[in-house]
Amino acid sequence: MDEIVRFENVGLRYGAGAETLADLNFTLFPGSFYFLTGASGAGKTSLLKLLYLSQRPSRGVIRLFGEDAVTMPRERLPGFRRRIGVVFQDFRLVPHLSAFDNIALPLRVAGVREKDLETPVTEMLDWVGLGDRASARPATLSGGEQQRVAIARAVIGRPEILVADEPTGNVDPDMAIRLLQLFEALNTLGTTIVVATHDIHLLSKVPGAQMMRLEKGMLADPTGSLRFPPLSKTSGNKPAES
Repeated sequence: MDEIVRFENVGLRYGAGAETLADLNFTLFPGSFYFLTGASGAGKTSLLKLLYLSQRPSRGVIRLFGEDAVTMPRERLPGFRRRIGVVFQDFRLVPHLSAFDNIALPLRVAGVREKDLETPVTEMLDWVGLGDRASARPATLSGGEQQRVAIARAVIGRPEILVADEPTGNVDPDMAIRLLQLFEALNTLGTTIVVATHDIHLLSKVPGAQMMRLEKGMLADPTGSLRFPPLSKTSGNKPAES
């Protein structure tokens, strides 16, 4: 598969007002890393919702994993969503589950046996600095700790796409770099990464990452590399750096 996501003339409107997103045209390739930037209110979270299939566009075509995601029957959406890891801005942890069980959730849904869960979940807890908080419920965790649990849950199943909304917003700079390294490690295994962020300092931390900038609901693409992208890594060529 040469592409993992394609948007063609996509627009999104809430209610009867002006479009929140307008005329989006871009392609995302397997194994590429993208930063999504833009001022507050530019539409970053709305674009991410389209990517992880929690919102249908008002117009246009979205192709995901080679299929039309707009006309897809609703009963097929859960299977598609399991191929996408999501880090929500509000974390969305399951309140009655421990940190360990929240992180283990995608593996359990995928049918991984209980005896095969402990090692990967424990390793993930250690990586995000929460090895001593495995049994803690979300209500007893700080905002930064909840965010790290949410990130660990999103990446543990090695999704084909990872979509992260301000994933470093509640952690200190050292942990932000460590979490970015986790995303990079997942990226080297072939996962397409899309990180929405206000932190411009992160942009230089991932060599070869491309920037997608939203301005008032429209994608700024002065070089045309998002609308008319170069050949993907999978065909032996590096994507153009922005």
